[in-house]
Amino acid sequence: MSTARTAAGTVLETEEHQALRAAVAALGKRYGRDYMTTVIREGSHTDELWAEAAKLGYLGVNLPEEYGGGGGGMAELSIVLEELGAAGSPLLMMIVSPAICGTVIARFGTDEQKRTWLPGLADGSLTMAFGITEPDAGSNSHRITTTARRDGTGPDADWLLTGRKVFVSGVDTADATLIVGRTEDARSGNLKPCLFIVPREAPGFGRNQIDMELHAPEKQFELVLDDVRLPADALVGDEDAGLLQLFAGLNPERIMTAAFGIGMGRFALSKAVEYARTRQVWKAPIGSHQAIAHPLATAHIDLELSRLMMQKAARLYDDGDDVGAGEAANMAKYAAGEACVKAVDQAVHTLGGNGLTREYGLASLITASRVARIAPVSREMILNYISHQTLGLPKSY
Repeated sequence: MSTARTAAGTVLETEEHQALRAAVAALGKRYGRDYMTTVIREGSHTDELWAEAAKLGYLGVNLPEEYGGGGGGMAELSIVLEELGAAGSPLLMMIVSPAICGTVIARFGTDEQKRTWLPGLADGSLTMAFGITEPDAGSNSHRITTTARRDGTGPDADWLLTGRKVFVSGVDTADATLIVGRTEDARSGNLKPCLFIVPREAPGFGRNQIDMELHAPEKQFELVLDDVRLPADALVGDEDAGLLQLFAGLNPERIMTAAFGIGMGRFALSKAVEYARTRQVWKAPIGSHQAIAHPLATAHIDLELSRLMMQKAARLYDDGDDVGAGEAANMAKYAAGEACVKAVDQAVHTLGGNGLTREYGLASLITASRVARIAPVSREMILNYISHQTLGLPKSY
């Protein structure tokens, strides 16, 4: 693997990765933060950017070539999201559609599911949402109460899916939602997680938009599943391999959330550095004062360190090391979430009152930056994971 220097610093990446970064950065620059704020203000969607990114092959860069993808992995897809974010125009649905849903279907889907979904996910013509969080379960996937039961006997019997989900992104535009439900083990009677593809217009599949203070093109929804009837082949993968399949999607989700946070942090930091370099109050630019310069330097260091862990997680995942990737992906998501919030906060503080104006476009990131800390799993649950999985400490729950 060759070493490449990019605008983001010195990183261990191939020349192909360097070229991908540069190309995506150029695309992001053509749209930028002004495009994103206009879309949000108008209540529309990022259709133009999504379509162009898809046409250039960026959305499906992680999906198999035989289904129209780029044949890469999370290393490549995380670069795409990070660079779009660094330009001020991240595509949140990249975390969900190609990263979670595309990866799960590519790894565990039937041949028919792959033929039906992967080409569309790769070229952007189809999108898929992901529903796991529930009102009473929070981050505890073991308390999921959405259940699926067979309506009849035999492998061809329909499924009936019942339950509720919350904070599901982009359901209004997604063609289907990959729902995490639970089925009863015939031998033990215990409930086990399983994944189902639920079409948007399926009878009994209702949605209600959640009123959020977070302003983004992607809206959040509560889902109500009232005996949603699904064919037998709506089940993704093996009914007995639910946890393996679930975490095959959750590790990419954490890696991509890290990319989302790093990109946003880089965008905010770049605005602050530009301002500090040119803003002059007394006899010199404010960036010459250590009270301004040092916190910005610290923010840059934290973002760079976060990227290194994200790259490690992506490499482990792409190499098939799901266990190693699980630890690294959680660490990357944690580190990137913290670095993002701190970078945004310092950027706003550097600009002072200007940091709260629409002109500079940083104030809205104060809320948005917290997403990387909270979703898809809180930093406290990540610390729980590291405490007992990595350090071997006893569980507190």
